[in-house]
Amino acid sequence: MTDNELKIKMYSFTVDCINPYELAKFYAELLKWEIPFHNEEYACVGAPGTNQGVYPGITFQRNLEYKPPVWPEKPEAQQQMAHMDFAVNNLEEAVQYAIHCGAAIADKQFSDDWKVMFDPAGHPFCLCQMKSIFSSAHFALL
Repeated sequence: MTDNELKIKMYSFTVDCINPYELAKFYAELLKWEIPFHNEEYACVGAPGTNQGVYPGITFQRNLEYKPPVWPEKPEAQQQMAHMDFAVNNLEEAVQYAIHCGAAIADKQFSDDWKVMFDPAGHPFCLCQMKSIFSSAHFALL
């Protein structure tokens, strides 16, 4: 690899919201991560012991026009643009923990293997029962 070779690395997944710091606190508690940076416009969370930008994280960006998506989708309603999936080794415990952190369970569910949840700003995310992932030596964020 030369110094002139193009390098692209994932820095973060950015989520729009009205209050970046409040949403960062939710995800920091949910994932047991840290908030290395926040101001009125941005906040980010990352894995413990990592510096901002060294390991991919989640960034929250202030958007005063943000409207929570409707899920499942409905015509003419705000659509979700993306959602995050989190691997869990115990789905029932993970759901209860997410609720404790401030999440809500979506009324409509489509599988017994994952649970659709909403964060405090209304973004959908999924908790996915993936015990085999946790036994892999290649799964980094335990």
